[in-house]
Parts: sequence; C-alpha cells; structure tokens
Amino acid sequence: MFCSKKKSLEVERIVKANDREYNEKFQYADNRIHTSKYNILTFLPINLFEQFQRVANAYFLFLLILQLIPEISSLTWFTTIVPLVLVVTMTAVKDATDDYFRHKSDNQVNNRQSEVLMDSKLQNEKWMNVKVGDIIKLENNQFVAADLLLLSSSEPHGLCYIETAELDGETNLKVRHALSVTSELGADISRLAKFDGIVVCEAPNNKLDKFTGVLSWKDSKHSLNNEKIILRGCVLRNTSWCFGMVIFAGPDTKLMQNSGKTKFKRTSIDRLMNTLVLWIFGFLICLGIILAIGNSIWENQVGNQFRTFLFGNEGEKNSVFSGFLTFWSYIIILNTVVPISLYVSVEVIRLGHSYFINWDRKMYYSEKATPAEARTTTLNEELGQIEYIFSDKTGTLTQNIMTFKKCSINGRIYGEVHDDMGQKTDMTKKRAVDFSVNPQADRTFQFFDHHLLESINLGDPKVHEFLRLLALCHTVMSEENSAGQLIYQVQSPDEGALVTAAKNLGFIFKSRTPETITIEELGTLVTYQLLAFLDFNNFRKRMSVIVRNPEGQIKLYSKGADTILFEKLHPSNKDLLTLTSDHLSEFAGEGLRTLAIAYRDLDDKYFKDWHKMLEDANSATDERDERIAGLYEEIERDLMLLGATAVEDKLQEGVIETVTSLSLANIKIWVLTGDKQETAINIGYACNMLTDDMNEVFIIAGSTAAEVREELRKAKENLFGQNRSFSNGHVVFEKKQPLELDSAVEETVTGDYALIINGHSLAHALESDNEKDLLELACMCKTVVCCRVTPLQKAQVVELVKKHRNAVTLAIGDGANDVSMIKSAHIGIGISGQEGLQAVLASDYSFAQFRYLQRLLLVHGRWSYFRMCKFLCYFFYKNFAFTLVHFWFGFFCGFSAQTVYDQWFITLFNIVYTSLPVLAMGIFDQDVSDQNSMDCPQLYRPGQLNLLFNKHKFFICVAHGIYTSLALFFIPYGAFYNVAGEDGQHIADYQSFAVTMATSLVIVVSAQIALDTSYWTVINHVFIWGSIATYFLILFTTHSNGIFGIFPNQFPFVGNARHSLTQKCIWLVILLTTVASFMPVVAYRFLKVDLFPTLSDQIRQWQKAQKKARPRHSRKPQTRRSSSRRSGYAFAHQEGYGELITSGKNMRANNPPPTSGLEKTPANSTSWIENLYKKTTDTVISFSQDKTVKL
Repeated sequence: MFCSKKKSLEVERIVKANDREYNEKFQYADNRIHTSKYNILTFLPINLFEQFQRVANAYFLFLLILQLIPEISSLTWFTTIVPLVLVVTMTAVKDATDDYFRHKSDNQVNNRQSEVLMDSKLQNEKWMNVKVGDIIKLENNQFVAADLLLLSSSEPHGLCYIETAELDGETNLKVRHALSVTSELGADISRLAKFDGIVVCEAPNNKLDKFTGVLSWKDSKHSLNNEKIILRGCVLRNTSWCFGMVIFAGPDTKLMQNSGKTKFKRTSIDRLMNTLVLWIFGFLICLGIILAIGNSIWENQVGNQFRTFLFGNEGEKNSVFSGFLTFWSYIIILNTVVPISLYVSVEVIRLGHSYFINWDRKMYYSEKATPAEARTTTLNEELGQIEYIFSDKTGTLTQNIMTFKKCSINGRIYGEVHDDMGQKTDMTKKRAVDFSVNPQADRTFQFFDHHLLESINLGDPKVHEFLRLLALCHTVMSEENSAGQLIYQVQSPDEGALVTAAKNLGFIFKSRTPETITIEELGTLVTYQLLAFLDFNNFRKRMSVIVRNPEGQIKLYSKGADTILFEKLHPSNKDLLTLTSDHLSEFAGEGLRTLAIAYRDLDDKYFKDWHKMLEDANSATDERDERIAGLYEEIERDLMLLGATAVEDKLQEGVIETVTSLSLANIKIWVLTGDKQETAINIGYACNMLTDDMNEVFIIAGSTAAEVREELRKAKENLFGQNRSFSNGHVVFEKKQPLELDSAVEETVTGDYALIINGHSLAHALESDNEKDLLELACMCKTVVCCRVTPLQKAQVVELVKKHRNAVTLAIGDGANDVSMIKSAHIGIGISGQEGLQAVLASDYSFAQFRYLQRLLLVHGRWSYFRMCKFLCYFFYKNFAFTLVHFWFGFFCGFSAQTVYDQWFITLFNIVYTSLPVLAMGIFDQDVSDQNSMDCPQLYRPGQLNLLFNKHKFFICVAHGIYTSLALFFIPYGAFYNVAGEDGQHIADYQSFAVTMATSLVIVVSAQIALDTSYWTVINHVFIWGSIATYFLILFTTHSNGIFGIFPNQFPFVGNARHSLTQKCIWLVILLTTVASFMPVVAYRFLKVDLFPTLSDQIRQWQKAQKKARPRHSRKPQTRRSSSRRSGYAFAHQEGYGELITSGKNMRANNPPPTSGLEKTPANSTSWIENLYKKTTDTVISFSQDKTVKL
C-alpha cells in the first residue's frame, strides 16, 4: 500500500548513473516482475475469500453452522462438511496450480541473465537484481531488460537498431540515437564506470511513443526524447552491442505499465447461478415459513392432545417456538435443492472439457510441436457464447513474411500463369523459375512466370529500368557473411521483398556509401552517384532517390502509393495509367500490397538550381519542413510511369476460412493493431473482413475531439439517415439516450459497413462525450479496424464493449502489446508465435495458429456450453424432484421435520446414485458431430442468445421438478392408502413407503437422463444402468441382517427392502409413477422435434440417416464497387532513414568506398542471367512437350 501511494505521487524521476546508494533513497521499484496472484502467506486467506464470494459456498457454510446446532439439526453435519471441504480443496488446488505456473514464468523472466557494470567491471546479474541507475550491456538479438537511456553502441554515431514487435506489433526495425557526448564513451569500461550523469525525467507512465527528460553531466544539460530510449520488450537487432542506463525498472517500465491487471474472470453462467442460488434460498425461506406456520398451528390444535404421551412430565410446549425451530430444521432438510455436489460436478466437467482441448490433435501444430492448451478450467462454456472478437494483426492474422508476387511493367502483368487455352491457372500446378544458377539468389524466393525472364533477356528497356529502380530506391543496408552471401538489413519487410526480387531477377543491390549506390546489373557492376534522397513519410506516402548513372544522366526514381504518385505523372502517361490502374485494382482485389513505380529524367542545370534551393531550405531556421516539402513536390512531377509491384503479406494458413466461418456464426471481428492504417486495411481486405462490395467504409481520422465527433456524426447520418427515429421511440442522436443499443435499432441497418479509426482519433473517441457515438457506429458495422493503437487503448476498446453491450468478448494476440487486451476480455487467447510468450502467459487459452480459433469456438466452445446447460437443467430438475417430496410429506407428518427418505439415501443420492450419469452427459454429450459444427456455423447462435440455459429455462426445470415430486409422492401415497399386501398384511408402513418412493425416484431420474442424452458412449451406458444397479445393491445391503449385526443403531430396518420389493403391487406403483412422470416429457419432445425442429435437430436427423454428403464450399468471385477503385497501397516504412543514409551515420567505417565513383565492372565473364534464361526456356519447352504428349 505504501509503495503504491508513493508511486501515485511521483511527479518526476531523478536517477544518477552508477550510484545505487543515491537512487535507493527514492525507493524505486526493482526489476522483478509479478504476474502471479498469491504467495505462500497470502494464498489461503485470499483464495478462501475469493471462493466464499460465491453465494453458494457462503450458503453451504451457513447451513453447516446450522447443522451443528442439535435443537434444529435434522441431518448430521457430515452430509454438508465433507462435500464443502471437497469443493473448496479442489478449487484451491486448481488455483494454486495455475498460480504456480505464473510464478514459474515470472521466475524464468526474472532469472534471465544480463551484463551489469558493477565495481568497474561487467558482471552477470539476474534481471530481477537490476536496479535503477545501473549501466547494462546488451548484445545483438538480446531482449532489453528494462527501460534504458542509450549511452553508446557498436554502430557509428551511437546508433542502434531495435525491433518493437512486443510493444506495437511491428517487425520493421527502428533506429535509436545516443547523445553525442555519451556515444564517445564507446565500450570503454573504465570511462563508463566513471559516468555519473543525472537524469531528471517524467514519472512512470504508459505512453510508448513519448519520453521527456534532461541529462546533466559535465556541467552541461542535454535534452532527452523517445529516440534516446530503448524500452523493455524490444530486441536489439543488427547491432553488435550497446550500453544503456536503467531509467525505469520492473513494474515501472512502459511495457508493464501497459500490461493491465490480472482480473478474476467468471462466466455468465457462474453469475446466473449466483442469482439463482439467491432465488432458491428465498424460495426455501418461503417453504420453511409455510411449514413453520403449519407446525405452529398443528402444535396448538393437535399436538396438545397427545403431548403428555410423548413428553412425559414436560411442561406445555410453546407452539411459536416450535415453529421457529421447525423453520430451521426444514431449511436444513430442503437445502438439497442446491446440493454442493453441483459445484463439484461443474468443476469436474470443466476440467474434462479442458483436457479435450489439450488433447485435440486437430489443434496441434506439428511444425513447432505445439498443442492447444487450456490454461484455465473455469471459462470453457463461455467459449460458446462469444459475440465480439478483438484480434491483433501482426503475427496473429499474418506470418510477418512479405513475398514478391506480381508486377505490372509497361502495361503487362508478370506473375500470372496461364494454360494452353490462355486461361489463368493455379501457380502450384506450374514449375517455379529455377534461380539456382544465380549465386546470390534467395533460395526461398519463388516466381512462376517465365515471361519476365524472357523480357529481361531480350533487353526490354522498361523491364530493366523497373528492376533498376527496385535495386536503387530503398533504405536497405547490405553485408556479406562468411560464405560470401549478401545479407540485407531491412528497415521494413516490404523493401526487403522488393530488393530480394530484384536480386533474384538479375539486378543485385551490392553496397552503398553516403554518396554512392553499387548494384550488379545482369553480371555487370554499376555504381551510381547518390545526389539526393527524398525520404518517405506518412503524408508524402512515397520515397524517391536522385542518382547520376555512369553515362552522366541524372534520374529520379520514385515509388509510393498509387493514389499519390498517379497525380504526379506526365500527361503522356494517360493510356498506360488506365491500364496500370486496372492491374492495381486486380492486385488489390487479391489482397496484395501495391506500390506504383515511376521515374523522371532530370536536366543537369535544373537539378543544380533545385539542389541549391534544397540546401538553403535545410539551413533555414523558420518553416524549414514546409520549404523542404515544397521542393520535394516541385521535383517529383511529370513522372513517367513504369508500372506497379504487388507484394503479399502472408496470412497465416486458414485465416480467410476462419474469418468467413466466424462471420457466419454472427461473431463480429474487430482488428486492433499498432500497425499503419494502410497496412491494416490491406490485411482486412486480404482476410475478407473488408470487401469491395461493402456499402461503405467509414474512416475516422480527426485530430481533435470536435473533428472526431463530427466525423462520427456524419458516418451515423450515412448509416441511419439524418435524425431518423424508430418505432421504439428512441431517437438515435438524442444525447440522453443510454449507451445500451436496442436490438431493433441494429436490425434496421441493412447492408455491410466497416469502420476504420486510428489511435489519435480513438483517444478522442473514447472520451465520455464521444464514446456513445463511437460504440453505436462501431456496433452497426460488420468490421472495425483500429490502427496505431497503444496496448492500453486496446484494453479500453474491449472494456467499452464489455461495459455497454453486455456481450461476451474474446481477445486474441501474440505479443506483449496484446497482454492488457487479453486480460480485459472475458476470454483471452495467446498465440505462441514469433514474439515471445508474454501473450500466452497472460492468456486463458493458447495455440499456435489463428485458424484453430474456429475449432475452439465452434466445436469445443459450443459443445462446452451445450453440455453445461444440459447438465444444469437436469441437475436442478432432479434435485427439485428429490427435495420437494419432503415438503408434501410435511403436511402428513405433523410438520415435524421428519424426512421421507432414510438418511443414507439422502446422503448418497447426489454423491453415488445420480452423480456419474450426469457427469458422463456433461463431459461427453454432443448434439451434432465436430465436423457438422464446423460446417454449419449458424449452430453457434443459441449460445450467443443464451437460449439453452437462462431464467426462463430454469423455471421450466423447476416446474418439471415440482410435477415429478408431486407424482413421486401422491401416486405411492394414494396407492398405499388403506391397502393390504399379497400376504394379507398391511404394507403402508413408513419405511416401505420410503423404499417405494426412493426406488421410483432413482428409476425416473435415470430414465430422464437417458432421454436427455444425445450421444451414447460405453461410459454413458455403464454409468446410467450401473447407478441403478448400485442403488439396489446398497439398498439390499443396508436392509440386510449382516449390516444390522455390525451397526444396529444405524441400520434398524432389517429385511424391509426384500419384503417390499417382492410385492407385485409395489412394482406396479413404481411403474405407474415412472410412466406418469416420464410420458408427458416424451410426448412434448416428440411433438417439438416433429413440428418445430431446431437447426440442431435437423442436422442430428441427417447424422442418424448417415447422410455424409456435404455441400462443397465455393468461394465467391471478387466483386468490386463500380463507383471507385481501391488502392492496395501499404508500406511499413519509417521516416528518417533517408537522412541517416545521406549523412553516413549508419555506415560502418570499415566499408571501403568504390574507387572511381562512376564505373561499370564486369562481375563475371559470362552472365548468369543468360544461363538462367536458357535453363528456363528448356524447362518451359519440356513442360509444353509433356502436355502435348498428354493431349
């Protein structure tokens, strides 16, 4: 408590390097993290407190206390304490096991090793022992232990490259700069040990993209920003080593500040059961009051007539006090209407469902030997009720692998494969181009269109210029490994795919200096002089380079978004522009990410004048950025179109089918990603979440709250019609309208809509004034995509839907940036992918591929919900039927709290006689097969609507139980009234009546569960018929001479069972009771299935008829809105790399520059491209011959 209070008051942080004594007085948190809930001391009190928050557990504890009072105890105390202790112990063991694994994962992280500078030398230290102010050394591909101020690195000018996938989901590299004064420290341990700078900075917060602070050292101050900070969760890439000073540690790091709190999750059925237990308790009190009043009246009017005979010399008994004691006695007797075995059974069933998920081979990912894992056992049935899925993009929907698929050059598409009839055919049916003759070829690169190589070999100038541009216009850095192979360090995966494609096709990027770029063109080394680099940013959406070739020509090469670049083209490109636009639309329709490619020849004098103006703009003090942007616009005009590229951001296998299937199940999918808007939109189209035939795609991009509010309002007007009101009387735009939306309003929206909103706009939209409009609009849309969102915003979106929609939510992600979202949702799923295990450790369920979500929800989730609902309906029915017999008997026993059954039957009924059959149904039952559940996603709908178990269903079960209890009591009572046995003796004694009713009850409830069971297994048969056999075995044993001889006081009714059950009239009574209880249900169900069959009933009939033929899934052809063309532009690139390249800051000193600067050098005596073309031509000819022979 003290620490949290101190942290909340922290306004700024003061940290001194290499001085633990100084920093300890501020009591900063150490680097140890805790995701666990308990420790050895707190486990018992906290866990018991959580368990007794369950109304049922508190209720049974109260009953146990009552049973310890002799005056009112009509049942022995062990009937309650044994099952209560069993339930609490089982739950505690499960919770302890779950928390043990959390401790284990915490220890794995906390015990990672890091090199810390202590006592003027580097020492290996565990992460948890790292303190604020320590200087630590990181090496390439190492995780960052804490939030660090970068001091120095192995790269020139103190640069280092990091991957932030754990924070924002992006895999493209980002650059961090050390201050020049600290970068001089290098790797000199003695100088680093003497570093005593003091950092004054902001207090711990969750803003990933912002940091403010000041470093004071050597009598000077240096401002700090986010570019100087490396955050915990990042991975050091392409940097041999770096040193950093710890600013925030452990729970204070920005990653942990965004991770959210671990919440106690309970299912909607759990919450409903709590409500029902309260209702039942109220019902019991009413029954107890009725019986207590009856007892008082009976005692007053009848009891005094034979009290002297019963009590001997006792004085007159107070009838009111007698009624009071009777009230509590009946509360104890009737408590079996909600037996504690219900909760034991629920936990066992959930455990069984969890094992089914763990054992499912169809959710086992063999490539990484990763099975699905249910990391909690308490949420299974809620998997069958999901309405909203919140999904991360990078690593969840995609593989983070970019591949060059197609291109359009001078109006011709390359990358498509056609058959002999000129029709497009499947690429996998064709042989890929063999690049093995290219010594620098990427072995993983596949391209199937041989015509491109033919055009290269024939010397098509446009094709050569196109590939030359791909090899020159980028920010890629190259290195050679020990085997002489080129290794590309790419800042974005898009650029890597394009440069790799050019390399395989003969235009190999070799090296660069701040002034030159060297490429190998079809075996010839060519060095270009780099004159200017026009960097990419989110507003320009393009990048350009200006180079001078060996012939002295100056060329501008540009690539970027087609919507931007097409506006810069020379008018002579009109025909080519139309053709290329059609190609781009085709690429975008296939879900490919596109870039337009163009160039311009520049006059020498014009360029010199322009470059002089650029130098002046760079040295300007006011409006510098605006002047530079204007000059970029000036030179990037009158471009000549070359074509376009199409790159595939590879989706995980089965993503499209999974998204389509979940959509058919009426599940809405929202994508929450830290990636760029264009990238997210493109993936949305690739996954079929967004389609070209949608009525409208709303984009919210306002930068102020007022702008966002206006954009939301306009979108709603388009969706509903301005100021439109509905029959329910609510006006959509009324400010005082509650946030909960009427389903009637949703049904009025026809057509498919999508909403796209970025992080800055979302921050304003989540404000209290706007969240209503955001939620209304979003819930009317089929798909919602939130881009550039922080981890905390992801959680806020989930909380918004949870709070106001009363819907079950699921969050799925694979990185640390998804942890807070996973914790906030009702169900959290972690994908064990490329980005570590943080998401998995925080999740409720985990698996390796997004496609397994379909099976988890539509099969396991649906079955779990179906089974749990069936189990609860049956359990409440059988216990009302069992218990209410005592109520009817009370009217015939003087309200004396006498039980109608003997105590052993009451004790064993729920534990032995009826426990296993209902467990078998709850664990194994299924209405339709797993394949039919997958093939017919509409079966999922009842779970979302909560149709299988709700308050209405509960009252039906209660009514059914009351009817059965009436039949169980009054049919035997009427039959026994004034009747004699076959031997002429009177058989209407109390124990014979009890045996007849007990036998009828066991047979009736066993027949009922046989009727309820949809899927019979050997276990069902053994448990149901075995339970009946067990009942008779125990009945005859407890009424035998042998047991009486051992326990005469406990089993006094010797031979009663044998005497009663040998009478034919008793069996006729049992048969009549069973038929009267059972036949109305059979008739109702038969008529219901015959006249009003549900979808599940129909499919079950198909299964019984063994109709195995299923309709084939056919993908709908791509259709596009005729009104506009969609751009497939998406480029995961960061601003600032152009400046790094031209400044030379990221160039290693040991890279020798080319000797002349502008030259051509033959790389090999024979061009490998000719060999490749010859080999390819031979392949095509042989392939064609093969087909000719077959024809």
